[in-house]
Amino acid sequence: MKIGILSKRTQMITGKIKDYLEKKGHNVKIYSAENLCINESLFENDFYILKSKKLFYLYAGYFLEANNIPVIPTAEISHKHKYRIDAHFLIKEANLLAPKYYMGTQDTIKKNLKDEDYPLIVKPLMGSGSKGVKVIKSVNDLNFKDDQIIFLEEFIEGSHYNVYFIDKQICTLEKPPLTHEHVKMKLVPTPNDIREIILKWKKTHNLLFGHLDIVRENETDKIFIVDPGSFPEFTNWKCEGDPVQQICNLILKKAKRIISN
Repeated sequence: MKIGILSKRTQMITGKIKDYLEKKGHNVKIYSAENLCINESLFENDFYILKSKKLFYLYAGYFLEANNIPVIPTAEISHKHKYRIDAHFLIKEANLLAPKYYMGTQDTIKKNLKDEDYPLIVKPLMGSGSKGVKVIKSVNDLNFKDDQIIFLEEFIEGSHYNVYFIDKQICTLEKPPLTHEHVKMKLVPTPNDIREIILKWKKTHNLLFGHLDIVRENETDKIFIVDPGSFPEFTNWKCEGDPVQQICNLILKKAKRIISN
């Protein structure tokens, strides 16, 4: 098959996916900012893999789907993972716990929040991972432009986990708080309650693979989803099998099923 990959990078997992699919006999082309033009020229491929969640690539995904070309993962699910508010409601849709959030200018935040509501976490409205994420310990830490809309999330004190999933495999890693996917993590056995959360998440949103950042609250032992990811790099995959091979085979299987229908 002819396969396109929508990605801001050509290396890392994107490059590995391209290499694996080409070894399987497929014709693969990566579309980055250097060569991506959203027009009929994209119709040359049988389907696309949507790696990047930046708006340019999401718009390309929507354009392709509107013209009946399969995109995996879909533009909609990738888009919703990227936006904090949409991601919050994805979590709620799966009937899982998410931290409370507050949104507004710093003036409205200051007027409506009490001292006991702190500490909070400030996060970019669009994004995933730890970039731009920091702790707001008190109202004195609110130092933003007057008209800037900020997104603040309840700070959950507890144990932090990065949980990868590929098909039926679940790989749970303990991680330092507020860190990105690439830091050193420790593989731990997957508790039954986390396994149930992953299975519910996958089923609700019809996902082949992905990851969830999870916090188990110290005080209540409740589990909160603090950041979902639709297409991680799998940098810390420490479980059985090659993650690139596994996700490529899942994508190929789904693409063939969609195209045959």
